Amino acid sequence: MSVSTLAPAAWWARLGQARRRTFLGYLFLSPWLVGLLAFTLFPILAVFGLGFMEYGIFGRPTWVGLENYRDILTNDRLFLTTLGNTLYFVALSVPLSTVIGFLLAVALNTRLIGQTLFRTAFYVPSIVPQVAAVLLFVWLFHPQIGLINFALDLLGLEGPNWLGRPQWAKPAIVIMGLWGVGGGMIIYLAGLQSIPQHLYEAAEIDGATEMRRFLMITIPLMTPTLFYNLIIGIIGSFQVFVTAYVATQGGPLNSTLFYVLYLYRYGFEEFRLGYASALAWILFLLVLALTVVVFRSSSSWVYYESGGER
Repeated sequence: MSVSTLAPAAWWARLGQARRRTFLGYLFLSPWLVGLLAFTLFPILAVFGLGFMEYGIFGRPTWVGLENYRDILTNDRLFLTTLGNTLYFVALSVPLSTVIGFLLAVALNTRLIGQTLFRTAFYVPSIVPQVAAVLLFVWLFHPQIGLINFALDLLGLEGPNWLGRPQWAKPAIVIMGLWGVGGGMIIYLAGLQSIPQHLYEAAEIDGATEMRRFLMITIPLMTPTLFYNLIIGIIGSFQVFVTAYVATQGGPLNSTLFYVLYLYRYGFEEFRLGYASALAWILFLLVLALTVVVFRSSSSWVYYESGGER
């Protein structure tokens, strides 16, 4: 047997068991690491660089320094409009989806007839393709033939032009966003089922009412799950795009022109990729800052069964 054949085997034997396990771990992780570098980190760095350039799809990038950021913050009249629209959506969508998803999970965690059917019925809408769901809501909100205005008419109320009036369009988009609360509901349901039953039994022996047990056991032990869904909800709400793009295209009067839709227009309709990249990084920094604030605040309200307050 040749020396070249023995060399890899000898090298492998000299590594030792711990290092071999580490090497194999990195080896099996390598496809994911390559994907992370190629499809996540590299695009992030590329977008960061493009933010300092004037770049269209048919030309060479030209260095402009901070000009894109200066234009956005000082000259772009729609920047604050889109930011305000997005903050409006976040401020309504995140609390509503959190509360509705949690209450649904609590209701479906009790023993009731058809429990599996109800869980499935509330979860399935969250996996329906978003475009299809939005088109369904566009029909429901139609001022003449929509079911919502038809129901209001039966009650003797005049239904508004939901997607045609600025004062109604944003609330309608928020309602459309609540279509997917089933995803969060499943996570809450898993959290509820992980709470040890002996805590409820001990509290019941001590004479605690059902409401007292809910407030003193369920809510505190669900705060880690609430915290997770809150972070995911904030990040997702800032990226609202499909709903407005399909339902209103940003109208009427820019009332549903959300930040990512505005970014999309610059990047893929006007092909001002440098400007769009700067917009993307401003959004990233804004979401990052808000996420850090929520993480810092969690030490005062997130509790764990083993470690107490975070």
